[in-house]
Order: sequence, then structure tokens, then C-alpha cells
Amino acid sequence: MATFRQPDRQAHRPEIWLVRHGQTEWSRDGKHTSSTDLPLTPEGERAARSLAAKLDGGSFGLVLSSPLQRARTTAVLAGFPDPEIDDDLREWDYGDYEGITTPEIRETDPDWSLWTDGSPGGESPKDVETRVDRVIARLRAFDGERALVFAHGHILRVVGARWVGLPAADGGRLRLDTATVSILGWERETPAIDRWNAP
Repeated sequence: MATFRQPDRQAHRPEIWLVRHGQTEWSRDGKHTSSTDLPLTPEGERAARSLAAKLDGGSFGLVLSSPLQRARTTAVLAGFPDPEIDDDLREWDYGDYEGITTPEIRETDPDWSLWTDGSPGGESPKDVETRVDRVIARLRAFDGERALVFAHGHILRVVGARWVGLPAADGGRLRLDTATVSILGWERETPAIDRWNAP
């Protein structure tokens, strides 16, 4: 498992804000959604607009987004019309389980867990961990005070786990609803989760 060197006591330590996109039809219905490029529902658009009151547009020196429209649209509606696209922020590739709910998957594979098994034809936890580690390295190298990231439920849960040095599988312990804000920061020089799944 990749590890991150602890920063020096004098090192710059940016605060990282994470936003999960607004609701889509499939997120509402519990269907695994990776590369299927769905729009937000009207409720998802309303929730994305409400994020603008929580996010001060001028206070983020770096704004990143997944390339998928549900994340990009959330960024725009939240007041960030031109986020930088980072392909490493795309959602976990569910492969053969795209568009299927967990109860449906468990009809044929009762013990299946995305967090430990990955998806047939898609990504393993290690694959996702590798992508997320690149994102975290980029965020920790950012020279500003605050960065903002718009992405998806499972990938952001892995970001939270990896930020504090846990394996990708421990992202399963971090529930994350649509159109919520989470903040990654520091306890002195130690990476910490400051806020999680705030509506």
C-alpha cells in the first residue's frame, strides 16, 4: 500500500473541500453509476444551486472536477463555471455492475462488496487507490490555502480514507450523500478529516 510522507512541521498544508454531485436518477434509485453520463434531476439541480451559499467562490485557489457532467454541472450551479477537469476524479468503474443495485448484484453474489472485491470488468480497490493517491499528491502540493473538488460518491470516499492513510476499502465506512460538503485538513502536521457529509 502506498504511503504518504508526513509533511514537515513548517510545510504548507492546504484545506481541501470535497463536494459530491447532486442527485441523478440512478443515484436516487441506488444504481451503480460510473461512466454512464447522466444529468442531474431537478432535485439534484436545486441542491447543487444551494451549495453556492456554503461555498465562497473567491476563496478557492484550485477548483477540480470529474469529467462527467453530473459533477461538472454541480460545479457550475454551485458558482464555479470553469473547474479544471481531472480524469483521476471520475467515478469508480463498476464494469459489469454498471446500472445495477447492490441487492440485485447480491442475488447472484451474496457476499459481494465493492470495497473488497471491486467489479468484474471494472476497477479493483487497488486500481482506484492508485488514482486517488495521484489526486491527493496533487492536492497536497497545491500552494494555496483552499482547494475544491467536485466528484462522485465512491471516489470521494476513497479520497477521505486515503487522506488519513487508510486503505481504499475503509472508504466503505464513510457514508456520503449527494450534494454534501466534506473538508479534509490537518491536526497539526497529521492529515485529518475536519468535516464529513455535511448537508
